[in-house]
Amino acid sequence: RAWSSASPRMRSAPATLRQVPRAFDRWCSETTCRRWRSSTSSGTASTPGTASCSGLNENREKFSALLDDLNINQPPWKRLINRKEALDFAGKIGFPILIRPSYVLSGKAMFVAHSEEALNNYFKNSEAMINSEYPVVISKFIRGAKEVDFDAVSRKGQIVAWAISEHVEHAGVHSGDATLVLPSFSLSNEAVEQIKEDVIKISKSLKLDGPFNIQFLVSEGSRMMPEVLVIEGNLRASRSFPFVSKVLGINFIELAAKVMIKEKVGQIKIRRPQYYGVKVPHFSFTRLKNVDPILRVEMASTGEVAGFGEDINEAYLKALLSTGTGLERRSALLSLGGSEYKQKLLQACRLLHKMGFTLYATEKTAEFLEINRLPAIHVFKVHEKKSPDVLDMIKDKKVGVVINLSDREDLGVREFYRETTDGYLIRRATVDTNTPLFTKSTIANLFINSLYKYETADLKIKSWGEYLDTIKSKGEEEKL
Repeated sequence: RAWSSASPRMRSAPATLRQVPRAFDRWCSETTCRRWRSSTSSGTASTPGTASCSGLNENREKFSALLDDLNINQPPWKRLINRKEALDFAGKIGFPILIRPSYVLSGKAMFVAHSEEALNNYFKNSEAMINSEYPVVISKFIRGAKEVDFDAVSRKGQIVAWAISEHVEHAGVHSGDATLVLPSFSLSNEAVEQIKEDVIKISKSLKLDGPFNIQFLVSEGSRMMPEVLVIEGNLRASRSFPFVSKVLGINFIELAAKVMIKEKVGQIKIRRPQYYGVKVPHFSFTRLKNVDPILRVEMASTGEVAGFGEDINEAYLKALLSTGTGLERRSALLSLGGSEYKQKLLQACRLLHKMGFTLYATEKTAEFLEINRLPAIHVFKVHEKKSPDVLDMIKDKKVGVVINLSDREDLGVREFYRETTDGYLIRRATVDTNTPLFTKSTIANLFINSLYKYETADLKIKSWGEYLDTIKSKGEEEKL
């Protein structure tokens, strides 16, 4: 598709290089055409860096090869051109694995497969092709890793402005659907320094001229040193550019535009804020009939809102409330699949009880809560065909929030088999009744902890300028 800011027209058919100038001649002003032609002397439109850089970056197999050349760590990967190769390689590196077509937008056709059966069904039922012309890249999926965005503007390979934001959700959630936090809230100094070192190498190697975004996975935990892995690169302004610009008070887009039209741009001092900015996604699942409202590697959000606060909890609550999310009742429905998720939410459940929430839970979750001395009212799953079941509780508006953490085997089932699982029915009923829904343990914990720490009346109302003033007076300069 090709369109112009000078015209309300859109062409939905594929456009060739020969057709694009004709479209400009027909629909665009003389000034616009002159500017476009001046940037296409080689016959290909200009992008940050060079056209070959853009192709290198957007083709995931080529970008992965560049990282190998620069000795930058990444998950094990391979370019594959048929199903047998894909199955063999997946078996070699072990499940779960991430499948990425060569060219994607918003994570389209990307998928996390937790088993050989899931991988086979992906190839049978997805829109992604696999052949020598359209290969896929399969990489090891790192469970429980932190995800990080590095946004920057470079001039002739030298970075002039940058920001490191951390996702609340762990790996497996598209960055457009993730809750983004600036400054980072849990990264070690060692991880931050490794991220900076890798980005400097990439920028210099590609001689970048303009905006770019690099995404990382960071595994720390009990490790002596963090494992930092590059998972994606974008030679363009990412959707997080407006967010980091607002939080830091630096217009990244203006800087990028000046660089791309060859205006002189000097090094910008980056100061660490004394406050937090949190960006939360906004979804429109109520308008998308039968879609499973769960976060995964394909993007689903239709908007986003950011909030500022003295800490991550205050900023998160402000942003969440701004999406229209409310809490009408002090009651929660909990359906936590697997012992791992139950343990991860135990402390949060204690806080809910302490705040006076009535806890409703499916059978095994209720048993777990009672073992840990937390009172819970047992409700039946749909397949048990007894009353009251989970759908009764949700549709009758007896719960104010739903936390549904499904077993990994349950995720992605509906896309391929069109099966109606209990997890899907819970999630679908929740969004259809406009009840707050949480499907990831990290974000559920942040929500409950924030609710415990702040009443709505405690949230401070400040102007954007008041927050920015504290950077100038108290912000500590950060070095790249």
